[in-house]
Amino acid sequence: MSDFASRTLRVVNKQVNRLGLAMNMGIDADGMAFALERGVNYFFWPRFRTAHVLPPLKAALQRDRERYVVATGPTFGYFGRSVRKGCEAALQALGSDYLDVFQLYWLGKTSAWSEGVVNELVKLKAEGKIRAIGVSIHDRPRAGRLALDSVIDVFMLRYNAAHPGAERDVFPHLAKRQPNVVAYTATAWRRLLKKPRAWDGAPMTAGDCYRFCLSSPHVDVVLTGAANRRELEDNLAAVAKGPLTPEEDAWMRRFGQLVHG
Repeated sequence: MSDFASRTLRVVNKQVNRLGLAMNMGIDADGMAFALERGVNYFFWPRFRTAHVLPPLKAALQRDRERYVVATGPTFGYFGRSVRKGCEAALQALGSDYLDVFQLYWLGKTSAWSEGVVNELVKLKAEGKIRAIGVSIHDRPRAGRLALDSVIDVFMLRYNAAHPGAERDVFPHLAKRQPNVVAYTATAWRRLLKKPRAWDGAPMTAGDCYRFCLSSPHVDVVLTGAANRRELEDNLAAVAKGPLTPEEDAWMRRFGQLVHG
C-alpha cells in the first residue's frame, strides 16, 4: 500500500487504509467481505442500519483485533452515564475489550461537551475501554478552538470540494496537539456527482471526491459510503492514483464552488 493510501493514526498507533468505510450507508454483506479482503481496516460503525454487517466485522476483530480500527459512539451523548452505557453496549456487541475511537455524534446537537461527559470520556480512556476520544462536529470555528485545547483525539469533519471551510477554520489549529482528522460527506451527499447547469465538462466522480480529501495533508482518513463491492472497488482504484495534480485540484475547486452555489 502506498504512503498516500495508508497512514498511522497517532493515538491508536495503528496503520490504516485511508479510505475508511461508513457501515451505515448501505454496504451489503458481499461488499463488507470485499472490504476486509482488500485491506480496508477503518470502520465507522454506528449501531443503526448496520446489524446485517456486524457479524463479519465481529469475526474479523476476533481473528486479529489489533489490525482494525473501529469508530463508534453513543446514540446520544448529553450525560456521562449515557456515554458510559453506550460504550459498554458497543463493547458487548463487538465482543471486544476496547474501542479504538469512541466519539460523540454531532457535537452541539445530539451530544454535549459538558464537564460530566468529558470526565466520563477521560475515565473510559484511563480504564482502557477506549483508546481515542472523538467527536463529529459541523461547527467549524468551535472545532478549531477544541483542536487547540481539549482532550479530543479525533475530529470527524465535513470536508469536500463544495465545503472546504475546514481549511480555514480547523486545519490551521491542528499543529499544537496534532489530533487526527476523519473527513466525511466527501461527495457532499452526492451533489458533487451531478453536473450543475453552468458546467460544460464532466462532473466529479466519487473517486475524485475521495482523492480531493486525501490530498490534504491534514486529513488522515476519508469515509466512503459505498453500498456494494463494485462501488468500493472503484473507490479504492481511484485512491490508488495518488494525490491530485495542481490542475486537478484547481478544476475540482471550481466545480465545487458551482455546486455550492
